[in-house]
Amino acid sequence: MSSTKTTRIFKEFFDSEKAGGLLLIICTVASVIIANTSIGDGYLHFWHSQLNLSFANVNLNYSAEHWVNDGLMAIFFLMVGLEIERELYIGELSNFKNALLPILAAVGGMVVPAAIHFLFNHGTPTQSGIGIPMATDIAFALGILSLAGDKIPPSVKIFLTALAIIDDLGAVIIIAIFYTKNLSLLYLFIALGIFLLLLIFNKLKIKNLFFYIIPGIVMWYCMLQSGVHATISGILLAFAIPFDKAGSNLSEKVQHFLHKPVAFLILPIFALANTGIVLSAGWHQTLFSDNSLGIIGGLFLGKPVGILLFCIAAIQLKVCRLPDKMRWSHLSGISALAGLGFTMSIFIANLAFSDAEYIQDSKIAILTASLFAGLIGFFLLKRISGKVSMPDLK
Repeated sequence: MSSTKTTRIFKEFFDSEKAGGLLLIICTVASVIIANTSIGDGYLHFWHSQLNLSFANVNLNYSAEHWVNDGLMAIFFLMVGLEIERELYIGELSNFKNALLPILAAVGGMVVPAAIHFLFNHGTPTQSGIGIPMATDIAFALGILSLAGDKIPPSVKIFLTALAIIDDLGAVIIIAIFYTKNLSLLYLFIALGIFLLLLIFNKLKIKNLFFYIIPGIVMWYCMLQSGVHATISGILLAFAIPFDKAGSNLSEKVQHFLHKPVAFLILPIFALANTGIVLSAGWHQTLFSDNSLGIIGGLFLGKPVGILLFCIAAIQLKVCRLPDKMRWSHLSGISALAGLGFTMSIFIANLAFSDAEYIQDSKIAILTASLFAGLIGFFLLKRISGKVSMPDLK
């Protein structure tokens, strides 16, 4: 997609994501500070307190943090799914030739970080954290990119968005395959049956949102009971909602409606619920554990190295070319920004470990790596904005 064809919904998405990214930074800093003050115990107790919801003889009793991670984040994944759907129909991913480079970049940005974590943690209790450094936080990455100035070509913003969306899709697949515990086939088949019904509604061109949302909620409940992470239902629901390039577009309407609630409510609440980290004496020593080194090395080094290596190989082999007005210097900057794991990395860390200490150490490593990745990416893009500092290998 060229800069002249940048759609209104992408502009809206980018504007909401960059502002949401800045809000995420504020909420994260606030959460860490509050957790280490005199009211820190009460703050953490609130997120761990039980909230009971009963409806139609169904009783759900989970902690506030659990409701955020399994409930509100399902809406976030619905938003991610709608973004993927839009990209597949009319965006960067609609043309295979245009989509191939961000796809390969995303693959490189997942494979190399996973290999680095595996190298440090193979055969240890923290080996299951291999998926943690594979993710990119769209909101954070676009938020930092927006700070680099308005001279960044639209093609760079679109490429980073496409890369991060593909990255998120990869993370969803990883969650579904590797982080599913105590599988209940009955509930899983019911959930998949509901998904099939929704696809039939789609084929019948039913455009009343009621016929998707109510079954979607039931699908979420069945997925929750199945052992497969409930947020997967958000992705499935997104692909079932009709997308019509020519007429009234229900998918686009839902995506438009969700933009601001996700960016300014759901993700900030997720940050507050999951970054209340108590920094006890000697906390920095945990950064040198195998798991932390795997996460930091994967996000801070593995992400940019993987993305650049796969892109260089693809372009040198003449399989792909850089997008219009995008230079290797830009690619270096956004490759560094891709190391901002944050939301998805923390999400996977919660699934990877049952030990609270491992989860806490992982969060510290994620925040550390994301901080350095964001700073390096920002300064690279700020310095090269409007310049060409590396040869163009198109």
